Amino acid sequence: MAPDNRPLAIFLMGPTASGKTALACALSDLFPIGLISVDSALVYRGLDIGSAKPDAATLARYPHELIDIRDPSEPYSAADFRADALPAMERIAAAGKTPLLVGGTGLYFRALQRGLSALPEADPAVRERLSAEASVIGWTALHARLVGLDPVAGQRIRPGDAQRIQRALEVIELTGRPLSELQQGGSGERFPWRVLKIALLPEERVALHARIAARFDAMLADGFLDEVRALRARGDLHADLPAIRAVGYRQAWEFLEGEYSAGEFRDRGVYATRQLAKRQITWLRREFDALTLDPDRADPTERAARAVEQFLGMPRASRRPLSSGV
Repeated sequence: MAPDNRPLAIFLMGPTASGKTALACALSDLFPIGLISVDSALVYRGLDIGSAKPDAATLARYPHELIDIRDPSEPYSAADFRADALPAMERIAAAGKTPLLVGGTGLYFRALQRGLSALPEADPAVRERLSAEASVIGWTALHARLVGLDPVAGQRIRPGDAQRIQRALEVIELTGRPLSELQQGGSGERFPWRVLKIALLPEERVALHARIAARFDAMLADGFLDEVRALRARGDLHADLPAIRAVGYRQAWEFLEGEYSAGEFRDRGVYATRQLAKRQITWLRREFDALTLDPDRADPTERAARAVEQFLGMPRASRRPLSSGV
């Protein structure tokens, strides 16, 4: 068998609040690594507190590519991520480091490694007609239609996710095939990097759920609602934008619209984050080639470091203490 001479990369994956950032920073202390964020909320400027974005001190010591690269008014897709991530990986490799991609957005990881199917371009006429129909019968009804036409996509897309419901129905109408079927194909090209996958995968969710609730409360104490008020005050943002539909931001936006009480807002935010973690865990369990580490059984740093050491074929450096806030 011919040797695999592709350059090396590391994927560090896990659900929200599982400790991915802390582990990524710890590995950066031990190996020549460059970090790339794989998170659909962290790409947006101004979405700091509610997205659990690493703080300024952490980013100064452990720079991440693909954080704060888009304005919240501009949608960002899996195709955009792949177009940005591949050059970022090349830059890190050219600097003599190994790219480590860290985050929980499974669609981005999948698009990066498998490539993207040839999906049809947006059709303004179809989109306008679907939007007009939604204004009459509602996006929930269109989501029910999607479930009937493409059960896999219907299960994956939330009933309130107007943009993705519209796109899925548009693809079905233009191609006669389910979106989920087209997305399974990928580009067919071999990924130009050899990858070590590490997944933080809690076996039990009790501790994870406790961390999610505690972190959401900490976000509120840190001024999350003031952050969302500032976004609303801009005047050019609305609830249907991908940035504003991010978990936590959607619930905060609706609370500030007067749709429910402060207590209900907090409960809805925690519940939505738990549901996000559930979806992420379901995705990770299908990553059969990943080294899985339970962050709640023991500190995963040592096992991860051993795996990276073997993968890179180099000894680790002496570990420096982590900065606060990681």
